[in-house]
Amino acid sequence: MFNIEEELKKLPGKPGVYIMRDSKDSIIYIGKAISLKNRVRQYFQSSRNKSPKIISMVQHIDHFEYIITDSELEALVLECNLIKEHRPKYNTMLKDDKTYPYIRVTVNEAYPRVLFSRQLKKDKSKYFGPYTSVNAVKDIMELLRKLYKIRTCNRNLPRDIGKERPCLYYEMGQCDAPCQGYITQEDYKKNIDQVIDFLNGNYTPVVKMLEEKMQEASEKLEFERAAELRDLLGSVKVIANKQKITNTDQMDRDIIAFARSKDEAVVQTFFIRAGKLIGRDHYHLTGVEGETDGQVMSSFLKQFYAGTPYLPKEIFLSAQPDDEELIAQWLTSRKGHKVHLKVPQKGDKEKLVVLAKKNAQLILDQDIEKIKRQEARTTGALRDLAQYLGLPMIDRIESFDISNTAGFQSVGSMVVYEKGKPKRADYRKFKIRTVIGPDDYASMYEVLTRRFTHGQREREERKEKNLDINLGSFTKYPDLILMDGGKGQVGVALQVLDELNLDIPVCGMVKDDNHRTRGLYYNNKELPIDKSSEVFRLITRIQDETHRFAIEYHRALRQKKQVRSILDDIKGIGPTRRRALMKHFQSLEAIQKAEVEEIMDVPSMNRKAAEEVYRFFHKPADVMENE
Repeated sequence: MFNIEEELKKLPGKPGVYIMRDSKDSIIYIGKAISLKNRVRQYFQSSRNKSPKIISMVQHIDHFEYIITDSELEALVLECNLIKEHRPKYNTMLKDDKTYPYIRVTVNEAYPRVLFSRQLKKDKSKYFGPYTSVNAVKDIMELLRKLYKIRTCNRNLPRDIGKERPCLYYEMGQCDAPCQGYITQEDYKKNIDQVIDFLNGNYTPVVKMLEEKMQEASEKLEFERAAELRDLLGSVKVIANKQKITNTDQMDRDIIAFARSKDEAVVQTFFIRAGKLIGRDHYHLTGVEGETDGQVMSSFLKQFYAGTPYLPKEIFLSAQPDDEELIAQWLTSRKGHKVHLKVPQKGDKEKLVVLAKKNAQLILDQDIEKIKRQEARTTGALRDLAQYLGLPMIDRIESFDISNTAGFQSVGSMVVYEKGKPKRADYRKFKIRTVIGPDDYASMYEVLTRRFTHGQREREERKEKNLDINLGSFTKYPDLILMDGGKGQVGVALQVLDELNLDIPVCGMVKDDNHRTRGLYYNNKELPIDKSSEVFRLITRIQDETHRFAIEYHRALRQKKQVRSILDDIKGIGPTRRRALMKHFQSLEAIQKAEVEEIMDVPSMNRKAAEEVYRFFHKPADVMENE
């Protein structure tokens, strides 16, 4: 048994990482400390300064463990790796896990190539980026190929020169075919130098060159060539406009600012390379409520830069992070050169941070509006539905439906909505076992009985083991049962609940002639629903989802030939004779009307089997009912 008080006494006063776990041994929080003894003890000491999140986290701690490190820097690195791996519930978490593309120029090769890359390796290549758009990278690479006719093949040059025919890009005029020796290594290198110059943001020579060539082609009446050059010129200008100059110092830097509301935050980043803005992106953080701006910024920096391969020389921030010196030290060790963290206070640098913060606030405002609309469709609709039915609250809804085709086994479906959204992990399918033929009421009786007897049995088992009864697959009961039908289906549900001594409200979804919901049947009354309300839209979504789930399950069983035909119940009729009967008569109705001699005409059928088929469909009604 883990005794927290005793274990706190054993904590060392050394740097390291601590891991908090709950009663199910799940990791709920990971942190680092310069002194494990002092830091971990603080969680269990009474203090008015604890945030609601920390108070809630401490209440769920069942036991903890720790890993000692040689320094606080090592603890920070380990903390970053563990948080990324386990994503604990109470840590401020970066929701987006993005990787950015780079353009790689293999300058270490005799005939370099220009390649797309997701990784930044120490392989003597030159890397440009990161770019926030894959399409932008592809556009740039295509443009470079057309402008400078750089090879894209994997041939080992100059070893393989002349061994194979030139590729299609040579035929298209987009490669100078160094593989054939059509261009010298010196001239090819000049093209590569121009590529690097272009990627560094120097577009003026290219624009001037294209304008001159376009004019020359036009004067020679080579209008098709002039049009090609015009299109290339337009592509260069588009890329040049996207990479606007933000500073003349040619510095690589990232701009990071965030806006926050309650438990959510949006972080906006600008990527500036060689003084040009090459891209921007935004990220979502959760679990920020109760955290200071410094803690939020610190969490973001550690998670973001633990996963990105490129580090700039400067990072401008909207808030000073906690552990600023330690984070700067960590980033410097990763880059191999000094990385500066700065919070600009004036001038153009501050304006960039303010611009990033405005963008973050704009995205956050849009998200808040989206969340409000989502709440109106989900939890808001549930509140309105509960009020409409006179119930204290509704969180979980279970909806049931039956699907069958004449002659095939009926199936039942259970669809679950929690907080107004489908909870697909709790959906359940039922093959009807006790009902022969299409009897929806009897089938529904079986489905509901199985669902709730299973729940009762599982609840008892979990109670005996001292487990949470709400964590079992069937133990969590709904606040409302919705039946895909009116009075009859509701009556079946109430009968099952009464027999099992359960008190759960049951509501029927009454349909019109077009099989659309027109109202609810509740407490022996049909209640109309405003068709423009979110309640109506929610009920309709649940009804459609329940019907879809049942139909798809039934269809899947038919396709897999897992459903049984009623012909399987006839003595002496196996799969071969069943298929032969259906192929010959085309329908069960035709088989039912056939005489013995007609049935004997079916291949593989003899008189004894034919008489069994005839007798099965012509036995007296009382005999049918008693079987």
